Amino acid sequence: MTVCVAVAVNDCLVFAADSAASIVTVDPQTGEDRILSVYQNGDKVYNLHKALPICAMTCGMGNIGRESIATIAKRLRKLITEQGDFHVDPSNYSIEEIAEKARRFIFEDRFGSLPNPPLGSSMEFWIGGYSSDLDMGHEVWKVAIINGECPPPERIVSDGETKLVWGGQPAPINRLILGFDPAIEDCLRAGGLGDDDVLTAMQSFKDHLARPLVLTNMPVRDAIDLADFLVDTTKRFFRFLPGADIVGGDTDIAVVTRYEGFKWIARKHFYATHLNPLETGHV
Repeated sequence: MTVCVAVAVNDCLVFAADSAASIVTVDPQTGEDRILSVYQNGDKVYNLHKALPICAMTCGMGNIGRESIATIAKRLRKLITEQGDFHVDPSNYSIEEIAEKARRFIFEDRFGSLPNPPLGSSMEFWIGGYSSDLDMGHEVWKVAIINGECPPPERIVSDGETKLVWGGQPAPINRLILGFDPAIEDCLRAGGLGDDDVLTAMQSFKDHLARPLVLTNMPVRDAIDLADFLVDTTKRFFRFLPGADIVGGDTDIAVVTRYEGFKWIARKHFYATHLNPLETGHV
């Protein structure tokens, strides 16, 4: 389980995510998912190419077979820097191209090779950054595996668009930013409203309750702080909500700019801070 947040403003793109990794099994009596354990040190934000201004992030299913998504992301990074079918030319590439190759590797190669793929699970893999064309702004593309199906990559942040997007466990951010819980649509239908009335009500909620927190000219530092705030708010919400802490652990944050490229802002260590006296919390 996860929360992941992307903040896109004129000067940068910020990716941030928590570190909770839930191990889920199926209850043989009910057939429902049951949380077996929650680890607090999962890696969900990735440096996808050490020489290019691109970044990746995941939410949902934390592994494909025996491999974690973090390991698969590192393997993808290796492939796109080597000569071969997945190679990316640093002088001529697009974020869409990288997203398409990510889909091919993650879904067709890794997921498709499983003898018994988890058809009831879902995961998202976001790729964001800047293409080699200097006239293009940042973009974010999403690769999603849902119930064993994986449609073509979807562009969720267009060329240079100012936007705030989030995934994983959306309820706390939905309530804060949009003004309502994602479950409200089902509640309206349960209360007797027809489809047309539900659509009208949902649009009215968005028009009157949503609060825009992102502005085009927001400085890089403020975009980072906003992403950090939203992830932290979600973590604290689930900390006090009865049940497992399915969102938690450290917050990993990376920022991508056109000219500085990929930079870690906050990144957890393998060991406790007191064992890394010469290192800072960022790279």
